[in-house]
Amino acid sequence: MTQAPPPADMRMQRSSRDASTLPDRLAAWLATVLPEGADPAVTLHSGVDANGMSSETLILDAEWTEDGERRRGEYVARVAPSPHDLPVFPNYALQDQYDAMRLVAELTDVPVPTVRWMEPSGEVLGTPFFLMDRVDGLVPQDVLPYNFGDNWLHDAAPEDQRRLQDQSVAVLAALHAIDDAEQTFGFLAPPHEGDTLLERNLARTRAWYDFAVADIGRSPTVERALAWLEANLPDTDEAVLCWGDSRIGNVMYRDFEPVAVLDWEMAAIGPRELDVSWIVFAHQVFEAITGMLAMPGMPHFLREEDVVAEYERRSGTQLGDLRWYHVYNGVQWAIVFMRTGARQIHFGEIERPDDLESLFHHKPLLDQLLDDVGA
Repeated sequence: MTQAPPPADMRMQRSSRDASTLPDRLAAWLATVLPEGADPAVTLHSGVDANGMSSETLILDAEWTEDGERRRGEYVARVAPSPHDLPVFPNYALQDQYDAMRLVAELTDVPVPTVRWMEPSGEVLGTPFFLMDRVDGLVPQDVLPYNFGDNWLHDAAPEDQRRLQDQSVAVLAALHAIDDAEQTFGFLAPPHEGDTLLERNLARTRAWYDFAVADIGRSPTVERALAWLEANLPDTDEAVLCWGDSRIGNVMYRDFEPVAVLDWEMAAIGPRELDVSWIVFAHQVFEAITGMLAMPGMPHFLREEDVVAEYERRSGTQLGDLRWYHVYNGVQWAIVFMRTGARQIHFGEIERPDDLESLFHHKPLLDQLLDDVGA
């Protein structure tokens, strides 16, 4: 079989923000949160374009004077996107992300970057943002996906890949072990109607789909999946802290172990299966892409049976059937592709397709799932 080449470029523009004005704006704002006379200066580095499809990420250094000495900090700014740039989500509750990271750092040994300052008004950069400490490490790349080959994770020894896999699952088990998560992280509960947290999470996802439809059109496959999800809702009232976007592409690693757990914009309260399904399904999405391109991929990595066994060993909890959650996460991935596709059209990077579902890189995977469950 002839191996098809990977797409020439999977990068996409995320922002129309003028980067040249940002250092002075950030320095002026830092002067208001640092001690008097700090006289801060900011150096902005290039943003992150190999991972993530939603919030903007700015890498910067700051220098200031404190107690008569010149000090320096290395930070990352997490910036909510402008509504004009067709953001992935309807809204960005950066304060919730900030508070979730702060509480996880206080309550667990899960490595999250220290959050420093929050700017909630949007008056400095046009949208809210917060600063967190910069952490050194390696991230499995999304662009091009790590399973395409020729990168540090794909080329690692099998035992190192397995260590990374198991330590990533350990992060989920530790997050889910936080006591009284529904009370502690109540601000993450979906503001939607429903008898259970899972039903409210599903209602939030349907509202997200309705938001996406306005710019790209309706998807028969997503609507078929949503109808099945609503008719087959699992009977559970479990409430743990779910990281949400529990992909290895949202983790920084050193020696194949996590040193920074990032990207908390999808954090929620609900059943633990939401996270366990997502870490498996995200890899299956990338495997679906390599399969369509006749590339080998990494079929031995993040296999569902291995992830479930490791999670149950570490958590001491038996998981339920993941199929409902796979369909649910398949819908969420489809909505992400709808929004990123609409953004690419907006910025002139692609033409509007005749069939919007051609934007779904995981379409065969989702179709097969729906067939398997009889949707």
